[in-house]
This record gives sequence, C-alpha cells and structure tokens, in this order.
Amino acid sequence: MVHLIAPVEEPLDPIDALRRVAFLMERTRAGSYRVEAFRKAVKTLKALAPGELDRQVDAGTLQQIPGIGKSTAGVIEAAARGETAAYLSGLEEKSGGPLAEGGEELYAALQGDCHLHSDWSDGGSPIDEMVLTGLETGHSWMVLTDHSPQLRVANGLTAERLAQQIAIVEAIDRGVGEGFSFFKGIEVDILDDGSLDQSPEMLSRLDLVTASVHSKLRMNASPMTKRMVAAVRNPRVNVLGHCTGRLVEGSRGTRPQSDFDAKAVFEACAESDTAVEINSRPERCDPPDELIGLALDAGCLFAIDSDAHAPGQLDMKAYGAARATRLGVPPDRIITTWDADRLRAWARPA
Repeated sequence: MVHLIAPVEEPLDPIDALRRVAFLMERTRAGSYRVEAFRKAVKTLKALAPGELDRQVDAGTLQQIPGIGKSTAGVIEAAARGETAAYLSGLEEKSGGPLAEGGEELYAALQGDCHLHSDWSDGGSPIDEMVLTGLETGHSWMVLTDHSPQLRVANGLTAERLAQQIAIVEAIDRGVGEGFSFFKGIEVDILDDGSLDQSPEMLSRLDLVTASVHSKLRMNASPMTKRMVAAVRNPRVNVLGHCTGRLVEGSRGTRPQSDFDAKAVFEACAESDTAVEINSRPERCDPPDELIGLALDAGCLFAIDSDAHAPGQLDMKAYGAARATRLGVPPDRIITTWDADRLRAWARPA
C-alpha cells in the first residue's frame, strides 16, 4: 500500500532530516540545484568519521566541511540538538500535504511502480536511495527501469552496464528480505521499425520491460502506428510507456502528442496483454483523457507509474490515481495495484 511518508512529529537525526527536506522538494518539483545541495550533504555526513559530526557541530564549523552550506548546516544543527529546523517545518507546511485531489482510495491501493530511474541513467539518486524511499512510502515492489543505449542524452545503459546493474538489483532484492520485491527492468527505446533498443538475450534476463518512444516523435501516423504495434506485440514488452510523448508543462516546454492510430495500438496492447501506462508526471499527463477512454474500451490493462527521476517523485503516482479514478479505470485492471507474486506471474508467464 503506497502512502506519503508521514509528516515529521518527532525530530529526526541529521541525515534523515536532510533526506526529508530533499523528499519534500522533489515531490513538488523544486529546482534540481536546490535539491542536490541536500542530497550532497547526506553523502557528506555518511562519509564522516564517527564522532566528527558532533565535534563540528559543537565547534560551529559545519560550513567549513565541503558540501555543507548555510541551509544544510541549519537543518543539521537543529537535528543534532534534537529539534526540527525552521527550514524543514516550513517545507512540511507548504509541501507536505496531498499532491492531488481525488483518487485517494486508489492511491492507497497501489502497491508498486513499473517505471523509475536511478543515477545509472538520468535519475538523480543512487539505486539504494530509490529503494529506501520506496520502502518508506509503503511500496511492496518496484521495478528499476533505467534507459537503454540509444538514449545517450540520458546515459542509457549498454548491455555491459545493464548486466552490472542486474547483479546489483538482485543483491538488493536478496538483502531487503521478505515483504518487498525489487525487480529487474528497463525502459527500452522503441526503434523506428518497432524493434527494441536492447538485445533479446539481455531483455530475457529482466523481470519486466517498459517500452517507450523517445525519438522521431513527429513520425507520420502510419509508420508510427506500425512501429508501436510491433513493439507492444513483442513478447518481452509488458508496459507501453507515455504513449503520445507529449509535454504539457514544465521546464522543457511543451510538445504536441505523436500521431498514430490509437485504437489499433490499444487493440494490439489488449491482444498481447501489454499494459498501457498512465504516466503520472504532471508535465506528461500521458495518455490524454480521451485516449485512456479508448484504451478502456479496447480492454487494456493499465499501469499507474511515477516515472520518478528522484526519490520524492515516487509520490507523483497520486496524480495518476486521481486521473484514473475520475475516468473510471477499474482498480483490478491496474497492474500497479497487484501484489508482487501476481505481477511476476503476469510479466513472465511460464
């Protein structure tokens, strides 16, 4: 059951106080430079020798440590005194409430996420921080889906890097223990001809594959339709990511949706048991409402995903839950409400 990390009721230790600030800033899409200051401070504190933090706090010399600035020092000093910094209290008041109105019941029913990124591709945090925040927000499973090789601007993973990441994901999954599953995945590019931007051998090693179009988004409707239909019919594709590629707001500006025969694509999804992603990022809000209606009529499954590129963005699924509720998507047709065993059996049937 997914839920927002509970508001702070007792003072946190310095590292958790910094993480809480970063989480609140990320979930409301604060500037990456501001967020990075707090994430960097966490790394700095973790690297200090035992007792060094207390010594620096007592001496009033925190800001002499590389990576600690005025704002981060204030949060650390307050936490070290057993208090909550005004900076954190202000963020709790401003940014700690629900992100979306409506969909609360569905949001509470979500158990996992099929689309999230780490700093192995274009995400902002290490894999372990994404997992820790997932655990803290009540996820029972997550799928790591960093980008594939063609998306160089997003540091897409070569087969060699993906193999290294698979070993790390497997180790984390073993280490977390019962009650949480960490799945091996990828957001693989759909190439111009509908093939996938990773070798069949590597894709066969993954638990779940989300496939998305990232290039030639203005392709003519007929070839774009063939491209997408070929991809969703691929036996190794489980989820069709942000299907129109549109941008409706945000720092990257706006972008119109791609042209394709949505009815044909969604019918292929339904026939192939490929879920249609409801991408929860506010700048994407993809698919548009009318296409979700078409996918519903076609009998498609859905995945309410965060497309998180930072830990706090895992909470953005609240936006997708609100839309799905408003549009009448049945919860049992949303794979992110399923438990880990059901998801695993669906994604990789025997």
